[in-house]
Amino acid sequence: MTGPRYTPLVDGLPATVPFVGPEVQERAQGHPFRARIGANENVFGPSPKAIEAMRTADADIWMYADPTNFDLRNALATHNNIPTENIVVGEGIDGLLGYLVRMIVGARDGVVTSHGAYPTFNFHVAGFGGVLHTVPYNGDHEDPDALCAKAHKVDAKLVYISNPDNPMGTWHEGPVIAAMLDKLPEGCLLVLDEAYIEFAKPSAVAQIDVDDPRVIRMRTFSKAYGMAGARCGYAIGAAELITAFNKIRNHFGMNRSAQYAALAALHDQDWLDATVAKVHVARTKINEIAKANGLITLPSATNFVAMECGGDGDFARKVLTTLIADGIFVRMPFVAPQDRCIRVGCGTDADIDAFGQALPRALAKARG
Repeated sequence: MTGPRYTPLVDGLPATVPFVGPEVQERAQGHPFRARIGANENVFGPSPKAIEAMRTADADIWMYADPTNFDLRNALATHNNIPTENIVVGEGIDGLLGYLVRMIVGARDGVVTSHGAYPTFNFHVAGFGGVLHTVPYNGDHEDPDALCAKAHKVDAKLVYISNPDNPMGTWHEGPVIAAMLDKLPEGCLLVLDEAYIEFAKPSAVAQIDVDDPRVIRMRTFSKAYGMAGARCGYAIGAAELITAFNKIRNHFGMNRSAQYAALAALHDQDWLDATVAKVHVARTKINEIAKANGLITLPSATNFVAMECGGDGDFARKVLTTLIADGIFVRMPFVAPQDRCIRVGCGTDADIDAFGQALPRALAKARG
């Protein structure tokens, strides 16, 4: 008796998960974290209107969701002041990235990203046989010029950049991002991940024509809207590119309750504004904790702060390990020299206080 006949590509890939979830670590330790501020989640949660919408929709969960996402797409079009045909909804940015790579990348096709940038994109590229080419960060920022230059060198079909950036929290002003389009090789698509754009200043938003075929923008309800578990994101792009998603996407992939919750969240901008304000307060507190411990933080336009630990990556990993053992869930960049930092999410007052109490102990143990 034989098993399934995997494709040569899949047969040669490792079985892996891009991120180790906090639940995995909690099971290993035998207790929950005291502060869950490592996964860039929005601990302030979704709008109460979104929660109520989910509760109402749950009664009809026996029905499939609308495969066209009609109401949500139209609401997003109104919110962004663009035509509905320029929007596709999907299972978070991760799901949309998977669909996009499937549409564009074949065996041995070149793809460019930054070394140490969002690993789930790399996971999709490997899964469809693409060849990933990377460039280093420049001063803890992704390097638009280097990304475009590498794209020319390898004839890339996709170039990925996040603005604001994950994992560093830094950002480029909108004109810098828009200028990338004229520097890309012919036929190359810029994948602009804007998961954290609601936390950034308006000047960080690139002003690009919605029908420009050289770019696709990814946004989400996971971060500022506080709905990471609902898996709901959307992409903005030229109508022809957006239509192409219908050739391969899972038309019933969107959870019905998530659709209604996202719609309600979008209509509660007051809650969004209040959340952004809370994140700003939390960032300020994290910066103060760093300063009190003689550490430096990077400027952030996200709901987390990259904090330099005062040493190299090995030192930062010691700090991280002790924090996790102390019940504080944080993460860190995984590529040098960015791995000299830990990444601290913007939590509640209790979360930040717990981190503030644990950090001196973690630093002392790492030093001693």
